Amino acid sequence: MENRKLKLYVGADHVSAFAMSAFVALKEKQLSFELVPIDLKNRENYLPVYRDLSLTCKVPTLVHENFALAESSAIAEYLDELTPGHTKLYPQGIQQRARARQLQAWLRSDLLVVRRERPFDLVYFGKKDLPLSVDAQAAVERLLFVADHLLEEGAEHLFGDWSIADTDLAIMLNRLVANGDPVPARLETYVQRQWDRDSVRAWMDIERKAPAIA
Repeated sequence: MENRKLKLYVGADHVSAFAMSAFVALKEKQLSFELVPIDLKNRENYLPVYRDLSLTCKVPTLVHENFALAESSAIAEYLDELTPGHTKLYPQGIQQRARARQLQAWLRSDLLVVRRERPFDLVYFGKKDLPLSVDAQAAVERLLFVADHLLEEGAEHLFGDWSIADTDLAIMLNRLVANGDPVPARLETYVQRQWDRDSVRAWMDIERKAPAIA
């Protein structure tokens, strides 16, 4: 892989949870890559040059030689197959691997109301003193049920060894933890454990500016 150039296109503000997931996947694989910022506020992601790469005009997008791929979970699966000798991003067992992918898909397709009322920006820039709506509270209950069910008592990770699903679940849970919303202590500890990983620290160490207050 040393001679194959990898580029990861992310929003220039470096706040996207999905970009963070792809970044962590690359870091866990210990792959060298160039981080390329795209100015989403000025809609650079809709310009033809980027549209033709990503197809969906979304970030993140991974470019490997002449192949470009968007969607963070697809990027993680691609990297795992591309570099089988490196750290595994997914569990080894077929059922656990399927469960990890199920969790990733659910975190991305559901819980929109949580993402809206607890945007990931607050993990970087501080809490928002707004109560959760009834719909968001119901979604949080589902999230905490899933997390509690999948994380066995005393376990450090969801499926034995770390997997990218741990990062993705911790990202969602940390929307609540960072805001001071009630989260069971063992899940708070789980989030902190994921945040202590070198790959996550590397993302958090990127310099970013707090958004201007209107």
